[in-house]
Amino acid sequence: MLLGRRRKAARMIQYRIDVAEPAAHRFQVTLTVERPDADCVLALPVWIPGSYMVREFSRHVSGLQARQGSAQRPVVALDKTTWRVACTGRAALVLRYEVYAFDPSVRCAYLDDERGFFNPTSLCLSVRGREGVPHALRIAQLPRGWDVATAMPPAEPAAHGPAHSYLCADYDELADHPVELGRFWRGSFEAGGVAHELVVSGAWPRFDAQRLLADTQRICTAQIAFWHGADATPDAVPFQRYVFLLNVVEDGYGGLEHRASTALIANRRDLPRQGQPETSEGYQTLLGLISHEYFHTWNVKRLKPLEFGRYDYSRENYTELLWFFEGFTSYYDDLFLRRIGLMSVDRYLRALGRTLNAVASTPGQRVQSVAEASFDAWVKYYRPDENSLNVTVSYYAKGSLLAWLLDMRLRTAGTGTLDDLMRTLWQRHATTGLCETDVLDAVREQAGPPLADELAHWIHARAELPLAPALAVMGLHTPTEAPTKTSWATRWGLKLSESGGSVVVKGVLRGSCAEAAGVSAGDEILAVDGWRVRRLEDARQWVAPDAACEWLVGRGQRVRRLTFDPTQGTAIQPVSLTLQTGLDDTTRARRSAWLGE
Repeated sequence: MLLGRRRKAARMIQYRIDVAEPAAHRFQVTLTVERPDADCVLALPVWIPGSYMVREFSRHVSGLQARQGSAQRPVVALDKTTWRVACTGRAALVLRYEVYAFDPSVRCAYLDDERGFFNPTSLCLSVRGREGVPHALRIAQLPRGWDVATAMPPAEPAAHGPAHSYLCADYDELADHPVELGRFWRGSFEAGGVAHELVVSGAWPRFDAQRLLADTQRICTAQIAFWHGADATPDAVPFQRYVFLLNVVEDGYGGLEHRASTALIANRRDLPRQGQPETSEGYQTLLGLISHEYFHTWNVKRLKPLEFGRYDYSRENYTELLWFFEGFTSYYDDLFLRRIGLMSVDRYLRALGRTLNAVASTPGQRVQSVAEASFDAWVKYYRPDENSLNVTVSYYAKGSLLAWLLDMRLRTAGTGTLDDLMRTLWQRHATTGLCETDVLDAVREQAGPPLADELAHWIHARAELPLAPALAVMGLHTPTEAPTKTSWATRWGLKLSESGGSVVVKGVLRGSCAEAAGVSAGDEILAVDGWRVRRLEDARQWVAPDAACEWLVGRGQRVRRLTFDPTQGTAIQPVSLTLQTGLDDTTRARRSAWLGE
């Protein structure tokens, strides 16, 4: 065993990341390969797990050079993301290159004179044949006053080695640990007996850090109890330490899950503020994002598609199960907030109603199933255009409604809940990978063959989900919404962009009133019934929702006159979601159990 460890150490892959040119947005990377093969092949990933789009990270790499001792070795490009170096002898191969880092998203790398961030998939070349050996990473030349935050395991012994040195068991582990650099606020707490850290970069002074810390702790505690029981020991939790890396910006939203951390982006104005105990919609959204990404620690990072047993970083990795891993996670993110009292029942129902309306107003659900949407994510979900709503459906939104429907059917049948099903799948498949048959088999065991057959139909049908009976049996009413700025345009089948006094059509729904009128994506709405409009909302002052009207639109530097008749085409009517009263005791108890009242 000792000999095996020495051999692995001798073949260790080492990276040094220099923060040498922050103002130029460049990381300098030094990669050392001990005892390289005669043909040493190196590659940079084309995608990052959790974000299903080929992003071509290699386009930011420049100046790749290689040496063995004092001898320079030629670097030959094999394709867009792979290189080969011919080596001689046993001397270490040292490669140096730069990576341009100016992508502020959670998926790539960013560096300026105030902050740095990177995913190793953007910076660290893998060495073919050595992916399974230890990978060491050191961060050097940090600007004065900067710190490092990451869940990456520190190198041992930390007290005697260089600062900011880390050691991972293999390339997969290295790739799964984002790194935050700079001056930031950090706080810590325990959940389930496990240490958690929250890092916030870019925050305004006097944001309510302790409230954010406490609320995040409540979310983590609830989710650990969900998966492992309220009395779970730290040994049951699948990580030894967890880190939230939150970057707050003027305008942004998103997150990316990792095995022991998550990278998050949110609006700076959505942070809680000292002396303001109310919960804003923005802060509610931030908590929902935290809940969503933390739930992924189990649902997709460990309980994962069978196809993701070993990532292939060189190409697309296909699965038809994103409706489960993203959709079911989207169902649980706000539900956890509701259950632990961080979201009111009214606000939760409004959020669920928005999802219901969003899917109902998507013609693409009659063109694409959620299984197809999952498989096509690489070319459709992450590359939307003006026609996407007509030919695609969101596996996030429709997947969350599918989860809700399955949960309601399990509850009304008295055969447990979706919580029980999720825990069964975790216990059986967390280490082996999950396929659709596994989900259907678990439903069949818990609730019988008919529901499993229905679920299979919902997954593959290009049709609306049968939500109405489940809404009724849970005592939920769906009255028609009063026209609002958003619902008015949605009713007519329009997706709009309004800014700087200009109203531009971003999309037209198939079969809608707007399509019947001849409205096209890219049209600028200039006037309605002879009145200039700078916001479509203004036209509500003189046009009834069901009345015909005349539009002037700009298209290709020409002005066109269109007759808009809401009786032509299909009008989409958004609904709200409210609690029915006067229920029998059984329905009331069932609904209260679901809502955590």
